[in-house]
Amino acid sequence: MSAGLLILRLVFGGLFAVHGSQKLFGWFGGYGLSGTGTFLEGLGFRPGRLFAAADGLAEFGGGVLLMLGLFGPVAAAAIIAGMVVAILTVHVGNGLLATTNGVELPLLYIASALCLALTGPGAYSMDAVLGLSASWTPLVIAIVLLSGVLGGLASLGLRRSAPVVAHA
Repeated sequence: MSAGLLILRLVFGGLFAVHGSQKLFGWFGGYGLSGTGTFLEGLGFRPGRLFAAADGLAEFGGGVLLMLGLFGPVAAAAIIAGMVVAILTVHVGNGLLATTNGVELPLLYIASALCLALTGPGAYSMDAVLGLSASWTPLVIAIVLLSGVLGGLASLGLRRSAPVVAHA
C-alpha cells in the first residue's frame, strides 16, 4: 500500500507542482504571474497578480508537499481551495467533461487530494520519517480540509465585478 501511495503522491503531486509553476514562473508553457494575473482579473480577482501568486504558490507548494509526503492534509487543503475556485468560476457552466472545459479535471483533482489526505502518505513519506503521521488525527484532518474549502469560498468572496466604464 505504501508503494502505491508513493507512486500516486509522486505523479499527482509532481504534476500539480508543474501546474503551479506555470502560474508562478511561466514554466512548461505557462503564462507566469503577469499572464495568469490578467486572466484572473478578467474573472474579477483584483489585483490579479497577487491572486496569481497565491494560486500558483498553493498549487506548486501543495504539489511539492504531496510529493514529499509532508503535511499531506495541508497540501490537500491548498489544492482543494484552488479547485473550488476553478470549478465555480471557470468550469461549472461547461458541463461535466474536460472536452467542454467542464468540471471533470478539477473534480478529479479534489477527489485525489481528498483521498491522499484521508489515507495518509504511507510509510515512504517525510511525515512517517519525522514521526508526524500520528499527529494527523481524523479531527485534525477534517479541520484542515474544511479550512481548504472555506479558503476557496473566501477567495470567491473577494471577487469584484468589472468597473463600469462611462462612454463619451
